[in-house]
Amino acid sequence: MAHLLHRAVRGQNDHLIDLGCGDGTWLLRALQTYGGATAVGVDISGAGFDDVLGEAARLGVADRLELRRQDVAEYRSSRKADLVLSVGAAYAFGGLLETLNAAREHLAEDGLLLLGDCFWEHEPDPAVRAEIESGPQKFADLPTTVAQVVADGWTPVYGHTSTIEEWDEYQWCWTGTLAQWALDHPDHPDSEVALRMSADHRTGWLGGYRGVLGFVVLLLRRTPPSAPTEAS
Repeated sequence: MAHLLHRAVRGQNDHLIDLGCGDGTWLLRALQTYGGATAVGVDISGAGFDDVLGEAARLGVADRLELRRQDVAEYRSSRKADLVLSVGAAYAFGGLLETLNAAREHLAEDGLLLLGDCFWEHEPDPAVRAEIESGPQKFADLPTTVAQVVADGWTPVYGHTSTIEEWDEYQWCWTGTLAQWALDHPDHPDSEVALRMSADHRTGWLGGYRGVLGFVVLLLRRTPPSAPTEAS
């Protein structure tokens, strides 16, 4: 996270918007590092907002952080951002190109977009593809994914492809945190559902798309209209 923010945030007073911010951790990290930066995070869940806002208050940056519980596709910003982030949230917009279009609406003319999305590292089994692509979002291999972004009018200026170790850490944390909560709250009405959800996700990952589905984060700038692209 730190090295991506270091490349993406260019000024101490930058304004950041995170579309699909989760609990807002990325924004909190940025505000700690950049003393004049301001940030708005939008997520339909709102889970973890209270904890992050409490930590922001403890660190003295709460006046520079706004977290909004809202559908990201419906959010309209009152101020253009120097940096828009949308990492792992393309499903909320319906796909990769829809996410790029949404980001444009919030981005200052010379701003940067930090975009994270999945891609197929290897051709998946038909059953795995059907499960992962059961919604509107479809994935391609990495060269095709980047080519789609470029063809849509963006130039990558940096990128990071998650390693298998980073993927494993993410998946074990996701499934483990959910399972831990369920085991710690056996009398909660959602405990059994949470435990089953954790187990189903773990099985689908380990037995299906581990090593097959990848994740890339691209740092993007708008391509000038007269600039060449790979497609041209």
